[in-house]
Amino acid sequence: MQPNEQRITLSVTSIAWIVAAVPLLLLAWQLRSLVLLLMIAIVLAAAIAPVVDWAERYRVPRWLGVVLAYLSIFAVITGIGLLVGPTVVEQIQRLLRQTPISLKQVLDYAESWIVSFNDERPELASQLFNQVVDVQGLTRWVIRSSQQLLVRSYSVTTGILGGVFSIILALFLSGYMLADNRTLIRNFVRLLPQPWDDRMAAQMGPMGNRIGSYIRGRLLVSIILAIATTISLSVLGLSDFALGLGAIAGVTNLIPFLGPILGAIPALVVAISQGGWTFLWVLLLYVIIQNVETYVLDPLLVGSSVGVHPLYQLLAVLGGTQVLGIIGALIVPPWIAGGAVLLENLYLRPKLMAERRNGAQLSPTPSAEAPPEPMMSGS
Repeated sequence: MQPNEQRITLSVTSIAWIVAAVPLLLLAWQLRSLVLLLMIAIVLAAAIAPVVDWAERYRVPRWLGVVLAYLSIFAVITGIGLLVGPTVVEQIQRLLRQTPISLKQVLDYAESWIVSFNDERPELASQLFNQVVDVQGLTRWVIRSSQQLLVRSYSVTTGILGGVFSIILALFLSGYMLADNRTLIRNFVRLLPQPWDDRMAAQMGPMGNRIGSYIRGRLLVSIILAIATTISLSVLGLSDFALGLGAIAGVTNLIPFLGPILGAIPALVVAISQGGWTFLWVLLLYVIIQNVETYVLDPLLVGSSVGVHPLYQLLAVLGGTQVLGIIGALIVPPWIAGGAVLLENLYLRPKLMAERRNGAQLSPTPSAEAPPEPMMSGS
């Protein structure tokens, strides 16, 4: 055998694991609704875990810390909902009624602009425009695409018994995970063979921290951008829709990369009906917001908590949206960030250390019989 050749061997245990992985993957696909609930519950638990750990350090029983943390979250959400919820719902309803009218105005502006280039036969330009652009078909496509995306997200998340019950179940599971996380982790890693049980147990904490940091950072960025968008749109003359558009921007900004673009579309559609200058100012506003998020807020508040190249984050968003709808765009990126911890600590770092050890062993050592270097004599 040549010195550089490597022989790949498979033990009986490895073959058994490979064979068992196929039915396990098929079972996971059949139980994908439950798997999705577990993914959501783990993300929620990782996001709230620091609060519970902080309370435990002050001798608060862990179960009581979990209850107090969830009650505080429910109180804050209920207070915000009672304070601005009715106004947000009313503005979003008016926004939905205004969208077809605004789209029609946009197309009318485009048609008049095209006709202005053909003063001799304006009716011909108008007919060509109407043949190329089907206004009613375009409106139906926008509405139908939005409905399909929402239906896909709804159907995935309500595959067990219903949407409300699924949310309550995810919250209950996350609370149980927080209250008894040490026992759950210990029972899980016991299923793994040595030495992977100890290695995996050591990575559970960093993995949970990475997922939780990502979710908390994105949530804080979205809240800041929602407030900034609402105030800015009110100043620019869109006060009738500012709160609703700010809420939409806050929710969509939870989705990396695509979120700011999705949040800008309804605002631009409404702004163009107010006039060209308003449209330009609103467009400039969202460009500024996008750059502030990318170059200031994300590095400051999310920072290195992701640990994944932006291209892989974008692919995670697109893949999650394709498979699970909007819920996938929210849930898959933090799991990719958590999986990066396992890749770094269980594969890349040991691989780098092994390469350094092999390089040190293969490097030539200075010979003991080498003649001494000549000393420089002073003149």
